[in-house]
Order: sequence, then structure tokens, then C-alpha cells
Amino acid sequence: MVQLIWDGLFVGAFYSLIALGYTLVYGVIRLLNFAHGDLYMFGAYVGLWLLSALGTVPATLPLLALLAVLVVGSLATGLAGVAIERVAYRPLRQAPRLSLLITAVGASFVVEYGVRVAAGPEPRVYPMRLDGRALTFLGARFTPQQLLLMGVALVLMLGLDTWINRSRDGRAMRAVALDQKAARLMGIDVDKVISRVFFVGSALAGAAGVMAGVFYGKVDFLMGFVIGLKAFTAAVIGGIGNLKGTMLGGLALGMLESFGTHWLGGEWRDVFAFGCLIVLLSVRPTGLLGAREQERV
Repeated sequence: MVQLIWDGLFVGAFYSLIALGYTLVYGVIRLLNFAHGDLYMFGAYVGLWLLSALGTVPATLPLLALLAVLVVGSLATGLAGVAIERVAYRPLRQAPRLSLLITAVGASFVVEYGVRVAAGPEPRVYPMRLDGRALTFLGARFTPQQLLLMGVALVLMLGLDTWINRSRDGRAMRAVALDQKAARLMGIDVDKVISRVFFVGSALAGAAGVMAGVFYGKVDFLMGFVIGLKAFTAAVIGGIGNLKGTMLGGLALGMLESFGTHWLGGEWRDVFAFGCLIVLLSVRPTGLLGAREQERV
């Protein structure tokens, strides 16, 4: 039981970190950014290219090199997210929702197959991988590397929550989410706020991509599709638009997959998780912590 819980929390932490980008964008401009999962993949490849450029990392500096790559990879992915918003989404901000949705799908394919052209279709092995001797606690096996990655994910999530709720930028984001016209009248630069939202959300996805690369040791240009779908599912489970709900939804989805794999087998993992999602949304359509909203006319 302890092993199942640990495995679920570890995977769920990655889902939560990526899902926060979905919920940030949706919470501010009500857009489902389907390119977000591919930005996770792009961040993993940026980390791959940076580590390859560094060459052999000295044995005494692996964590320092990883931290530098994590920061640079996050910044690069954040800038890519801002570019997508500026080119693909901003001109269509007043267009029908269906136009934005189709554009988001198109942006996803542009990122996905752009990386395929640049890096090739074959999976790539990460130049650096976090390996370590497994430890045992209460019957559960884990590694210090898993604890490190979960700690980084937790710090990023708590930092985002603090920034949104206690900073001036966070207040501006909440104001834009409530009413863009009123926010403009109050002197808020709405375009700059939305760009900042895309930058932060994409940077979190890029950080998750780098961490996945150094942990699993392999990346490919399709790796963002499935985990992007699951991160979106995690946001829906927790209540899309609600940061704390999204974090909880990611952990809940990770636990569902862990227990589903144990009870039914690995091939039924996704069936069990998405089946539980259907049941949950039938009972509570707004998710665990979501609130009902009325569309402004």
C-alpha cells in the first residue's frame, strides 16, 4: 500500500506541475491551450541540447549543471509559450471559441513536428541521468533522486501559488480573469498580463520536461501528447481554473493510475483512471474544488 501511494504521488507531482499551465491560461482567458503538452516535450529537448552542448559534466557538479539546465530550459520554454500566444492566439482573442480551439490544435502540431524536423523522429537518450541506489521505508522502495524531483516540483507549485495570491502581478492576473474590460479601465496592461501567464505556465511545463528527461533517460517528439492529455484531465478533476484544485487533481490522477495498475494490470491503467474521471464529473461537473460560474454577457 505504501509503495502504491508513493508511486502515485511521484507521477501525480509531474501531472500537477504540467496541469498548472492549463489552468493558468484557462483561468485568465478561458482558452484550452492544447499546445501545452508539446511545450513540455520542447522543454525536454532543450535540456537535451543544453546537456549535449555542455559535454561531460564533472562528477562533482551534476546537481549544479542540472539546476542551470533546468533554469535555462524553463526560460526557453516560457519564451516559446509567449511566442505561440503572440502569433497564434492574440489575433484571434475576439474570435469564436471554436477558432481558438482549432488554432490551439494547429499550434500543437507545429511544435510537435517542428521538433521532429530539428531532432529527428528517433527517441534520443539523455546525456545525463539521475540514478541512485534504492532505499526502503515502510516497505516502499524509492530513490533520493525521486525525492529531489518531487521537492523541486513542490517548490515550483508552492512558489506559483504564493506569487499568484500575494504579488502585484498575481493581483493583475486575477483582475484580468474576472473582467478584462474593467482591468483595462483600471490601467492594467492586459496583453502584458496574458503574455506573462503564458510565460509562467510554459516555463513550468519546460521544467517538468527537463526533470522527466533526466529521470527516465529518454525523450521523443511524441512524448508530450499523452502526458498533456493527462495533465488536462488532472486540471479537470481538480477544477480547471483553480490552482489548488489542479495540484490536488494531478495527485489524484497519479493515485488512480497507481492503484488501477495494481488491481487491474498496466493495460487497464488509463481505462480505470478515465473511468473514474467520468464518474466524478457525472457527480461533480466542476471538479473537486471548482466552482460554478456564469458566463458574462
